[in-house]
Amino acid sequence: MAVLRYFDSSRMKKKAQLPVAVHTEFLRTGRIIRPQDTWIEEEKRYLTHDEVAAITGKRLERAGETTHERLNGFHRAIQFPRMIFHRTLAAAPHLGYCHVTASKTKFAEYDDVTWGFYIANFLADIGTSESFFDHINPRQGRMYFAVAMAADKSGGKPKLTINTAVRGNGVLFRTHDPKTAMKNVLMLGARNEQLRAIIRAIG
Repeated sequence: MAVLRYFDSSRMKKKAQLPVAVHTEFLRTGRIIRPQDTWIEEEKRYLTHDEVAAITGKRLERAGETTHERLNGFHRAIQFPRMIFHRTLAAAPHLGYCHVTASKTKFAEYDDVTWGFYIANFLADIGTSESFFDHINPRQGRMYFAVAMAADKSGGKPKLTINTAVRGNGVLFRTHDPKTAMKNVLMLGARNEQLRAIIRAIG
């Protein structure tokens, strides 16, 4: 990926620029020429990748907070822990993902699946490689996904990794539609068929 440079457009100033011979134009046509705005190139302030990552992180966590509130506001019998943190992509810090919540559930034929729910500000395939994401498309909205997780104790201190024993890739769902994502997460959190029926009825 090419090295990306970012600049702070909010700090750029405009310079009024009048065309040549303003007075002559007024005498000839009677029209008052308004100044044209042009950007002053020298006013550009480039942002470091750390600054961009910090801005991205705040936006992602705001989206995570809002999503978590909506999930827990659906029904008092379906409540998810608040486990919000984010990561940005090293080579493109304007792209990142936010972990919203995690829980355990019975999923299809799998018992006691530990899973995590995420929001990303790009579309991609979720892979099982070290990179986690494959075929990243930064030009298309958000992606919502949940993956099965397992504790990896091979390196001494346990860390969570994708549990590829579930469905072969660990992906429980992936969608760009927020309503579909909400329904899927609620279904994962529903403890009985009565609650699942209520969720299925959501328009």
